Amino acid sequence: MSDISNQTEKQGFIGTTLHFLFQNVYAFTVSIMGIVHAILLLFMLFNKVWPLVQFNILSVVVYIFCYLLCRTEHIMPVYVSIILEVTAYTIVSTHYIGLSSGTYCFLVSIVPIIIYFGCHLLQGKKRWTIVCLLAVNFLVFIILHLIYAGNDPVYELSYSSKLTVLIYSSFVMVFSMIFYNMMYIYASELEYGNLERTNRQLSSDAHEDALTSLLNRRGFLPMVESLMQDERQSHFCIAFCDLDDFKRVNDTYGHDAGDEVLKHMTKLIVKDLNDCDICRWGGEEIVILMRNCDLATARERMERIRKRIESNPTVFYSHKISVTITIGLEENQGAFTNAEEIIKAADERMYYGKQHGKNVVIYEDQ
Repeated sequence: MSDISNQTEKQGFIGTTLHFLFQNVYAFTVSIMGIVHAILLLFMLFNKVWPLVQFNILSVVVYIFCYLLCRTEHIMPVYVSIILEVTAYTIVSTHYIGLSSGTYCFLVSIVPIIIYFGCHLLQGKKRWTIVCLLAVNFLVFIILHLIYAGNDPVYELSYSSKLTVLIYSSFVMVFSMIFYNMMYIYASELEYGNLERTNRQLSSDAHEDALTSLLNRRGFLPMVESLMQDERQSHFCIAFCDLDDFKRVNDTYGHDAGDEVLKHMTKLIVKDLNDCDICRWGGEEIVILMRNCDLATARERMERIRKRIESNPTVFYSHKISVTITIGLEENQGAFTNAEEIIKAADERMYYGKQHGKNVVIYEDQ
């Protein structure tokens, strides 16, 4: 969640506001609905529509209680209360001040609430409940028009008062539609952004070694294959590196120390070869791809790496762990048909170095 917060802060005031509303959408909804009924309460009090004064007092109390439920994350009772309260208020207000007052707009205003809240609260087959609630909402809307279209209201408001209620209820309806569409769009963008980040992370995890952050075989081999198939970039060298007597490090200092040695060695190699593609082939084996590089240049670079590793021990607690590395070099000159072949050739030269003294760079067949 902190990543999302950082992103919204970068977007400025609008992004920060949208994030705040999204995080507090339930509490914001019941707060606004409480304010809506508080205003209606004052209006009905001014026009002396006493039954609706009492009903609006009850509605304000309901939304105060709903706000407390939101703070304790009991959202389902809030969802039910909103639907029941708005439906009941629409029916009662239509009865007392007439259809022409336009309070039926409140029924339309809860349609996006029914959908938005319902999709978050209900899962699987329970989501069909949303369809049923929308059908009931529409049915109430039709019945109100059939019953009260030609009837006189209990309280006859003045033309200006009716117009005020109609404009006010219409405003609430339009605000609800705009607001919950904004929340839906924002939630969709967040979900899409999270999905993209997850996919990038999965892709990275699939092609990178977890310990050293180097490429793994899955990420490295396609690079070599593509170079071999491209005649313009087919001139390159492969170095196959292996730490000498690494088992001794693990046996003497433990596997945590061995991991630290691998990470330290990796940093030394990456620092000196930041223009190369480097792969942890397995265990303490490292394979390096040097593009547009001839054998003489590759030999110089590998000698520099060998000396750097030899002269820079790993500090592990109170221990200084010195290691050496044996490197086999092979140049691609069109004699190999695939990546595995040239890597195997470099591996064989490295193995020869292991058998004949270690801590060397072997760059030609012996």
